[in-house]
Amino acid sequence: MKAKYFFLSILAAVLLSGASADRLLKKALLWHGQVLTVDTHCDTPFMLLEEDWDIGKAHPTGLTGSGCQDLPRMKAGGLDASFFAVFVGQGARTDEGHARARDKAIAVLDAMDAMFAKYPDLCGLALTPADARRLEKQGKRAIFIGMENGYPLGHDPALIDYFFQRGVRYVTLAHTADNDICDSSTDRKDPEDRGLSDWGKQVVRRLNDLGVMIDVSHISDRSFFDVLALSRGPVMASHSCARALSDSPRNLSDEMLLALKKNGGVIQLCILNDYIKQPPANPERDQAFAALRKKINDNYGGWGNIKDKAVRDQVEKEYDALEARYPSPPVFVKDAVNHIDHIVRLIGIDHVGIGTDFDGGGGLADCRDVSELKNITIELVRRGYAKKEIAKIWGENAMRVMQKVIDLARK
Repeated sequence: MKAKYFFLSILAAVLLSGASADRLLKKALLWHGQVLTVDTHCDTPFMLLEEDWDIGKAHPTGLTGSGCQDLPRMKAGGLDASFFAVFVGQGARTDEGHARARDKAIAVLDAMDAMFAKYPDLCGLALTPADARRLEKQGKRAIFIGMENGYPLGHDPALIDYFFQRGVRYVTLAHTADNDICDSSTDRKDPEDRGLSDWGKQVVRRLNDLGVMIDVSHISDRSFFDVLALSRGPVMASHSCARALSDSPRNLSDEMLLALKKNGGVIQLCILNDYIKQPPANPERDQAFAALRKKINDNYGGWGNIKDKAVRDQVEKEYDALEARYPSPPVFVKDAVNHIDHIVRLIGIDHVGIGTDFDGGGGLADCRDVSELKNITIELVRRGYAKKEIAKIWGENAMRVMQKVIDLARK
């Protein structure tokens, strides 16, 4: 569900002379087109399950039902590669719940296979960094696959191998609630953070063996450190921000960032408003949104489990009505790049990238969808980042981690 953002060009914030601004814009657009651009997290596969939505067609920016990403808008925004998430919301931790989660994950993978078959000239499945670069040279969008929430794995080691064979190349171990792999950063029904379970340790080891990246976004602090202590390879936080700038448990603390650097991993900036900049306290707003979330969870088991399109449209209207009644101050690209600055100062340019969370809540006032991603590069250039540094942020760091994980598995 998306808030209704207004568009404000990032150039309005560039306090330079007209000639200087023009040179900056030309440089930024040139560099944006030359570097390999990789978004490590989006929830666009949800849209593939809609009968009346076609990823091969451009949809108007900002309209309800358009989503944040399609193949034409990816091209327009200069996005070369994207990790499409196989997301399954957390449900009952039972054999039946795990079976339903497995089946839903398979349905999303089937929808992606159909996309590749329907649009072979527009996109292709990427399994390695080399695939992304090959597809980029062919003028196609490279689509990697991640699994957001290890819930569909149940307790079956064979399913880890099955999903690997289907193309999954990272697994976000948990989502917004604790599961049988590890605890979540945002679920404290049980106040104790129990970290990685014995089954979770088995999952981590097998992912290492297969060359699948371990995604530490969404997991609890103890789970994060448990994973780093166990994993043979570097890890990725596919869509997280710096807790020092926005005090959300979904973000990584400075202590965690320093540990991530030691691990050789990477944090990919999530451009979701609340993770970038905490909104001012508003108890009435918080209660209203909490009531809507409870209604969705109680009646449908979570947004992702609503199968009826009419019901989803109605719930989205209710969400948008609350956004209109309790608007939060807009968050801009410059606020997001503040997180990149902080991370670079703390742990260096080699450990930060971008994972938008488009179609899962991601989007800023001046970067509402994939067609506007160039505004991030414009802001990076404005702040003095060199082309080589921007290349690292936009994809090389994530691809380095991915290749290292693959190489370690081959050994």
